[in-house]
Amino acid sequence: MPQLIFKGKSIIQGHHFSVPYHELIPYPGKSLTEEVRLNDNVIIHGDNLAALKALMPTHAGRVKLIYIDPPYNTGQERWIYNDNVNSPMMQEWLGKVVDREDLTRHDKWLCMMYPRLQLLRDLLDDDGFIFISIDQFEIAHLRPIMDEIFGSDNHRSTIAVRRGIKNVQAQFKDLQALAVGHEYVLMYSKRPETRVPKLTYPLDEANAGKWDTFWRGTDRPTMRYPLFGQHPDSGQWRWEPNRAAKAKENYEEFLRVHDETGISLDDYYGYHLQSTNEKLDFVRLNEEGVVQYFVPPTDVRLISDNWMDLTIGGNLTSFDTEKSVGFVQRIIKWMCPEGNEIVLDSFAGSGTTGHAVLDLNRQDGKQRRFILVELEDYADRVTAQRIRHVVQGSGLKRSVEQCPGTFSYFQLGRPIDEMGLLTGDTLPPYEELARYVFYTATGEHFNPDQLDESRYFVGESSGYEVYLIYQPDLEFLQRHALTLDFAEALPEYHGKKRLVFAPAKLLRDEYLAQYHLEYARMPFDIFRERR
Repeated sequence: MPQLIFKGKSIIQGHHFSVPYHELIPYPGKSLTEEVRLNDNVIIHGDNLAALKALMPTHAGRVKLIYIDPPYNTGQERWIYNDNVNSPMMQEWLGKVVDREDLTRHDKWLCMMYPRLQLLRDLLDDDGFIFISIDQFEIAHLRPIMDEIFGSDNHRSTIAVRRGIKNVQAQFKDLQALAVGHEYVLMYSKRPETRVPKLTYPLDEANAGKWDTFWRGTDRPTMRYPLFGQHPDSGQWRWEPNRAAKAKENYEEFLRVHDETGISLDDYYGYHLQSTNEKLDFVRLNEEGVVQYFVPPTDVRLISDNWMDLTIGGNLTSFDTEKSVGFVQRIIKWMCPEGNEIVLDSFAGSGTTGHAVLDLNRQDGKQRRFILVELEDYADRVTAQRIRHVVQGSGLKRSVEQCPGTFSYFQLGRPIDEMGLLTGDTLPPYEELARYVFYTATGEHFNPDQLDESRYFVGESSGYEVYLIYQPDLEFLQRHALTLDFAEALPEYHGKKRLVFAPAKLLRDEYLAQYHLEYARMPFDIFRERR
């Protein structure tokens, strides 16, 4: 497969592995809930690269839908590349504004996107999908790295969505280029075998059923057979013989019922579908001797990759690059039909994705959840404030329906620096370290509901009961260890090994075996090999 080469790629390809886990600090005062928790709707203020890594213990492989609207890199956004990469070349870029005059702005954009896309892929459910808004400036670069990270077989569609344009070209005699009337949305799955329902939108007026020719010009000899005394010598019939024979019988049965009742074919089709959930096929020979099949009545139209029936831009806030609720809702409704899925937007901006989730839940009574991540300082006053307005049903530029809902607000905190556990400089809270330890040691999701800090119990994985003897106090770490008293106080053994993280061990190996214990020293064994 062809690959895109760009400046910094060799440095950035494995960067997502070296990104440290960070604290997620709850902010009750900025939240809209009585209990701040990660299994709520979530808004995170902080760098999305670190935030995505911080979500791995609880959300890896659980996100059904990702929609992101990253900087389009037109040269006018003046975004800042600020990843902490230890390389002289990359250090020259860090913290500097990327604008139109920056000759390496495309390289920087790719270096910014690459590790984020790798983490987003890890967060996706096996049957999940990612949608990325982009325009003509970077789509030629984004497509190759998406093929590389997600696999070219997982590219499903490149969707064109209408954008509003200013008709200023009429005043000029000649032009540099045509006005841009659309943007793109790249759609990728995590697995190529995952199927999605067909996408439709409702019609203002239903289309009545109609008859169409049963012969097709595509040439398949195996689909040529006698029907109504006709046997084509080129082209093909639309359906295979058994289906066509059954459709012929269905029409004959309809004619019998019609003679008795006068029912129309549209009503006959609709009543049968309503009572049996079976879509009937019909074929006939019309008065002109043409074999025809019945196209059923419909009140919807199939949607292609040409989304010109809606506009991508939103107008509920003063945010420059706001997306429309209707556009994002089309994606969510299509990809999240069950109604309990998690939707992630790591370039949250004005918060349209969160608004779309809450409003869709209001419409169908379901319980989808959103995770929004925003780096800029407006995460609270713009992103979170919009969600507050949506829940209240007021405060935006035009009125919206009031949508029930809550959200928990988190601030990205310090890296959970393992060596800091030795010095006491950066001791994280118990739950933060427990979440990190459980996931890195077991590869499974941390469930905060299992946590029992009073007995140092972190949770149960498929292979272990995990314990963490820890308090965020250097004196505690210097005085406490895995002891016989701790082992004897454990609950009854239920067949799973007990994995105990502790600063030290004061227990001989025979006692470890007797009490089914496996000792992992902090911090060195946190990255222990998973068994």
